[in-house]
Formats: sequence, C-alpha cells, structure tokens
Amino acid sequence: MKCYAVIDTNVLVSALLKWNSVPGQVVQQTYAHEIIPVFNDSILQEYEEVLSRKKFHFPKETVDFLISRLKAIGENLATVESLIGDFPDPKDVVFFEVTMEKNKTDNAFLVTGNLKHFPQHPKIVSPAEMLRILDNL
Repeated sequence: MKCYAVIDTNVLVSALLKWNSVPGQVVQQTYAHEIIPVFNDSILQEYEEVLSRKKFHFPKETVDFLISRLKAIGENLATVESLIGDFPDPKDVVFFEVTMEKNKTDNAFLVTGNLKHFPQHPKIVSPAEMLRILDNL
C-alpha cells in the first residue's frame, strides 16, 4: 500500500549526505513509489534553495535529479488552507499546512528530522517512524 508524505527539507539533506541512512531509505521509498511525496511550489522552492547551498557541496546534477524525481512521482497541491500555529521557524508552517490539506482526502504524514519544530501531532513523524508505518501497511 502506498503512503503520502510531505518530506521536510532536512530529511532530503540528510539523505544526500548519507544515502544509506534512515532518511536515505525514506527517499529511496519515494523512488520505489511506496511513498508518494506531497508538496507545493513553496516547498519545492525551499528544496532548491537549501539543497543548492554551497556549504553542502551537493552537485547541481544531484539536486536537479532529486527534485525532478520528486516532482515526477509526487503530488503538487496548488491550494492549501492557511493555518495558525506557533512554529520556531516560520518556513516550517507550509510543510504542516500541506500535510493537513492532503489529510482532507488521503492519509498523509509529515516526515521530519526536527520534530521539536512542529506541534505534537500523530501525522508528524520521524524518518524511522515513517519506515515503521510503511512496514505495517
């Protein structure tokens, strides 16, 4: 069974830094079509901006390939309802909004390595929790 997930940028960074890591396995599950990535244009812009930072030294071709794969196999939500919340980083709000929007029609999760940046919610999970969820589907 397939699962929808909004993937926080930090998971992609961790995956590219160490492909055989748990975050890397989450991205591999998107390539295998077990996880259907969900995003909007703001999230895609953040992916591009963060993954292109010089401090990471990710090859442009690698970043372009990852983003193009996510776009090809994922779902872009054009419209999401704005939500009010207390987030340490205002850029994280959109990830929560897209997750909650997708949950109106399908079961979706927000996968993040920074759980403390989000409100406690059963739909907000770590990469390891996401893999356990997949194992139980």
